[in-house]
This record gives sequence, structure tokens and C-alpha cells, in this order.
Amino acid sequence: MKLNGSEIVIECLKEQGVDTVFGYPGGAILNIYDELYKHSDEIRHILTSHEQGASHAADGYARATGKVGVCFATSGPGATNLVTGIATAYMDSVPMVAITANVGVPLLGKDSFQEIDIKGVTMPITKHNYIVKEVDELAETIRSAFRIAREGRPGPVLIDITKDVTAAVTEYEHVVPEEPERKTDYIREEHLAEAARLINKSKRPFVLVGGGAVISDAAAEVRELMQKIQCPGGDTLMGKGVIDGRDELYTGMAGMHGTKCTNLAITDCDLMIVIGARFSDRVVGNANAFAKKAKIIQIDIDAAEINKNICVDCSVLGDVREVLRRLNPMVESATHEEWIGKISELKERFPLKYDNDRLTGPAAVEEIYNATDGNAIIVTDVGQHQMWAAQYYKYKKPHRLLTSGGLGTMGYGLGAAIGAKTGRPEKTVINIAGDGCFRMNMNELATAGRYNIPVIEVVLNNHVLGMVRQWQTLFYEKRYSSTILNDQVDFVKVAEALGVTGMRVTTREEMSRAIREAIALNKPVLIDAVIDQDDKVFPMVPAGAPIEKAFDQDDIQE
Repeated sequence: MKLNGSEIVIECLKEQGVDTVFGYPGGAILNIYDELYKHSDEIRHILTSHEQGASHAADGYARATGKVGVCFATSGPGATNLVTGIATAYMDSVPMVAITANVGVPLLGKDSFQEIDIKGVTMPITKHNYIVKEVDELAETIRSAFRIAREGRPGPVLIDITKDVTAAVTEYEHVVPEEPERKTDYIREEHLAEAARLINKSKRPFVLVGGGAVISDAAAEVRELMQKIQCPGGDTLMGKGVIDGRDELYTGMAGMHGTKCTNLAITDCDLMIVIGARFSDRVVGNANAFAKKAKIIQIDIDAAEINKNICVDCSVLGDVREVLRRLNPMVESATHEEWIGKISELKERFPLKYDNDRLTGPAAVEEIYNATDGNAIIVTDVGQHQMWAAQYYKYKKPHRLLTSGGLGTMGYGLGAAIGAKTGRPEKTVINIAGDGCFRMNMNELATAGRYNIPVIEVVLNNHVLGMVRQWQTLFYEKRYSSTILNDQVDFVKVAEALGVTGMRVTTREEMSRAIREAIALNKPVLIDAVIDQDDKVFPMVPAGAPIEKAFDQDDIQE
């Protein structure tokens, strides 16, 4: 049958099972929005307050559901406003398709009104991108974009469509998409055998899981391996929930704000089994001093990550879950009692701790955990609150912490929480933000209010840019250059003005009551949790130092 380009866009989205699109209309994309209007009973559109919010919402939707997130924007500034969200998704391997429109083909390259080469702009931050100038190429381009976004190591794909293509007519035939296959082509038996040999001879093994284990849904296989060989394990920020945060074998997060136990275990182990992690600088600290006593096995789907940051002794390339399903039967059962005993001593000697006499970031996170029994989807922005959320909330399952790990995007959380709640309406979704981050995209409260999306926004409000101030305190002799936010902004009034219930808390008891009330209300709520401006995230590893040099407040006082 013959359809115009806009009809083809919508039909292809329906082919791919898309049920929600986040976006913002404009002149160049009007034809597509007009067609979307006709299919509003099949595809829900969430009009965000800003295009950046749309890209973060598509990202959060994808992370929470495992499906491809979709966002729309018009040409020029509409398209460029997606860039931060696209880059965020790229750094964290999130499957997303961003569809933008551009001026007509005759106007391209002439500095036409709201023209931008968004394909060129996003080339370094997309897995692939397209500009469609012929309507005959449109359907196959959209299908390819979804396939590329999902297969292998996921990532964002951008499709830019000229306005004349959205109106042109061509033949269209419905196609049922194939499910992407897990990457097993590169799994080599000799690599599995070498990994099993190293594991079987190890006396002090340690597992480190990253975001790849989450994306691959490999939690069961990781836990099976750890239990079989009685091996302690920790995670990166992106690997939360693969190891149950309540498991006795779990040692906590690794790296700059990881636990002393995990960092010391990595330093002393004789074998590191690294699963779906890319050895980020925030994890390894001084690369030259990282895990020097250990042989290292790296399991990853992306060949580019092997030996990129840390040279390893053995690598197995392929989908993490499929690799572990083949590797686990090759591994011999073990107890490692002496090693487990040492890990237990480290955990007892170096627990996470904070001042419990007042409301702090850690106390607020613990009250959120208590109120949700660890079953919520926690979203964060970036900074101290992000680290507290990683340290003090016990993640039982993967896909429960949504956070910008690679790019570190302030303002990510609220849009992502809206996307997550839209995709998983049965889950309690809470965004934990700092006041600096909240200021960046607080306008998305209006989106939550407009659609009555019951997300809970918890602002840990210390009236400063907390993480930057922490660095200024510790390393810049307390020169607080542009990090103090004391002004007249009242977040509770802002929330109420944007159609959202606002609450303010100053004690732990008030925090406990407020979070439970917010959950019971089942509508969008902001909790302004006032904490001290000098609260810090500990432990901490100075930039460029070995991770075993982590220090805390006790070390400073000593």
C-alpha cells in the first residue's frame, strides 16, 4: 500500500512494538506529529517541558523496561537539545532511537531557518546515525535503527528525516521484526578453558560486575558462579543489583567512593573476574597500581574494551550471560574459607558510617530503602546524592538503579524517572537529586504534574554544589568558587506552582513519614530534604591515587 513518510514513521514504530514516545513538536516535524495524533490510542506521546527531558525520559524508559526508548524533536535547536541525553545514553550503552526532522532537501546546506547538521553533530555520540533524503529509504532505515540500537552492545541511534520526505509517498509493506540474537560468535572454547583454569587454581578470587552484566540480564549466572566457588564480589556504579546487596559475599561498590573492603580486596586478590565492566578511571584509580597481585579475566561483549584501560591475562568475548552459562559448568566448586574470613574481617573493620544524630544524605537514602523494602526503582542525578544512593540502598535486582555513570549528567534524573515510571507503572519510582542538579531540569515537574505521573523527587538540599564543594574543601583549601547556592529559591513553592505536591523535611523522622506519605499519595511529589552543606561522601580515593588509599573522616582526624 502507498503511504506518505509520516505514516511510514508511525507504522514502523508500531512494527517495533513502541507504545510510548517522549518529545516536543516543531515546524519541521509537524507532519509526523499530525500522523501521531491519529494513532494516539496506540502510541502514547509524553510532551516534556524541554527536549533534553524527552531524551532522558526515553533513556529511563529503556533502562527500566529493557525496550528501546524513543524520542522526537524538531530541527535546529530542538535536535541539538537532545544531544546531552543522546551522549548520556551512548556512554551507558542504552538502546534509544531519536527521531528528528530537518528542513527540506532543497534547503539543506543553505543556513535555512532552524537547519542544523544533526547527523554530523551526533556522529561521535551515537552507535549509528542517518539522514533520510529519499522516502523509499525511510522504512528500512527505521528498522535498521532499532536493530542496531538493540543488538550487541546497545546504544542510541539517531534518524534525521527531511520535511519533504515526511510528506512524500511511496510503497510500504508491513514487516515483522526479528528478535536480536545474543552475540555468541566470538565465544571461544580455548578462552573459556583458560578462564576456568585460572578460576580453579585461584586461592583469593574476586568478582567485579559492571553495567554489561545488567544489560545482559546475567544476575542469575553471576550469583551461581559466586556461590559455586564461594567468591566475594563487588560492583561498579552501573553494575548495581547483579549481586544482591544483602548477600554475605557482597563487599560493596569499587573505586573512588567504593567501600574500603572492596578496594582492599581488589588490591589483595590473586584473581579478578571482571564481568561486563570497562575499568573506568573512577573504578581503577591509578591504573599502574590496580590489582597488581592478581591475574585478571575480562568478560565483555565489546572487543574494543579488552585491554583498553587495563591489560588482562585472559579475555572471553561475547554476551556476558551466554559466556557464563558456558563457563560455570567448567568451574570446580570451592570454599576459599581463609579468603572469605579475611573479607569478613575487612567488612567488620571498615563499615560505611555516618552521623546518625541528624538528617544526612545517607540517612535519607536509608529511610527510602526502609519505606520501599528495597523494591523501588531508584533514579539519581549526579554528585554526592548519587554516591549515597549507590552506597546505602541495597539493590536486590538489576535495572533498579538508573543513573548517568559514564557522562555524569546533572539534570538527568527527573526526566529519566518520568520515563521509568511510564514504562513500569507498577513500580515505585524515586529520583534522588541534589539541589544543584534539580535546578537544571526542574521544569520536568510540570510534565509529571500534567500527566499525573506519580514519581517522587527527593532533593537532598544542602544549598551548595556538594561534590564540587567537597573537592574544594579537601584539595583547594576551602576556596568555594561558585559552589554556594544560598538564595531565595523555595523548592516546595516551585513544586506547587508546577502542579506537584511539595513537602519539606529537616529530620530523619520527618523524612521517614514524608516518603511513606508520598508513596501512599500515588501522585507526583517533591520532598525538599534539608541537609548540612558540609556533609561528605566517604570513603574517597584522591584522583590518580591507588584505590587502596581510600580515606574517610576518621583518617582525616587521625
